[in-house]
Amino acid sequence: MSAVNITNVTVLDNPTAFLSPFQFEISYECLVSLEDDLEWKLIYVGSAEDETYDQLLESVLVGPINIGNYRFIFQADPPDPTKIREEDIIGVTVLLLTCSYVGQEFIRVGYYVNNDYDDEQLREEPPPRILIDRVQRNILADKPRVTKFPINYHPDPNENGGQQQQSTTSPENQAEDDPRSGQTPGQHAKG
Repeated sequence: MSAVNITNVTVLDNPTAFLSPFQFEISYECLVSLEDDLEWKLIYVGSAEDETYDQLLESVLVGPINIGNYRFIFQADPPDPTKIREEDIIGVTVLLLTCSYVGQEFIRVGYYVNNDYDDEQLREEPPPRILIDRVQRNILADKPRVTKFPINYHPDPNENGGQQQQSTTSPENQAEDDPRSGQTPGQHAKG
């Protein structure tokens, strides 16, 4: 049983311009008091084929956490378009929201993101170079992919607390539906 349960994640200001900040309202409950902080991260996947294009947009520490319900707004800067191959800016990519405790990731929420021009004319006849200020981002917020990992919330200081074990996910969240699986949305209907 997890000591922390994410009860809701709401994507705010969606759809919006590619260069606008990301904003999430995150609600969670803590079932036992935790001495250390929770670490929340937001990662933008710049390329389905090459993880070196991934960008850590924000990392925040929250805690220590007592038993109870919590809610906060998590805001992150947009990805740096100069660190994304131009052919990967327009189209579908992935955004990963993760939470870790003492270096152990226990939940990952993956969202598909569709980036396209905000104008029909530009969509039909794309310019030779990307007009980043005309690109709109749309997070498919109603179909997140949630993966949970079992962790030790009270590790022995003598143990290696950073070891991560992967859990078996429910049938709808198996590896084939993992946004990092390398499949493109056209290869498998993932929603």
